[in-house]
Amino acid sequence: MDSSVDNLTPVELMPVGYIKSEIKAPTLHAGDSDLELKERMDKMRKNQQKIRSNISELIISKKWIELLDGIDGFSHILVLYWPHLISPERRNLKKVHPMGRKDLPMQGIFATCSPARPNPILVTAVRLLEKTGNVLKVKGLEAVDGSPILDIKPYSEHYYGAEKTTVPEWMEQIFREMKIEDDSLHEKSG
Repeated sequence: MDSSVDNLTPVELMPVGYIKSEIKAPTLHAGDSDLELKERMDKMRKNQQKIRSNISELIISKKWIELLDGIDGFSHILVLYWPHLISPERRNLKKVHPMGRKDLPMQGIFATCSPARPNPILVTAVRLLEKTGNVLKVKGLEAVDGSPILDIKPYSEHYYGAEKTTVPEWMEQIFREMKIEDDSLHEKSG
């Protein structure tokens, strides 16, 4: 075992702004594990639909306003943020059931998108709607109101687009279950 990994110097992060959002609480809660699978999936689908249409504002500190020059040339950006409502105890979790679903096998935190991780840095690709001064209006951000923004990067499919990616069967299962509802919504509205 490489003991030098355990002796790394701590990293200090400084927020560059904060998120203004209608989302006031995390979409999944510890108590959700008691829900039946169908009820849980229905709740997850509704949350995902709400998130996809959610408009948020990224309020960037005015001292960093120059860093935004040129960002409005991109249709999408990556927002790296800190889920500030995650308790310190949850940052010690080693394994979880993905999305709190007991029907799925336990996975190591690094194999999931769980916000409960040693360094809860989350990233989401969102549509950039407009830039006004130090404020970016975006669509599709799941972050809770008040979440500190750590960084913003332009999204380029050519730069970040990995080819021939694979995911485990449990994640494919979640995608299939979420898509079934999405497809039925399109049938009803079309």
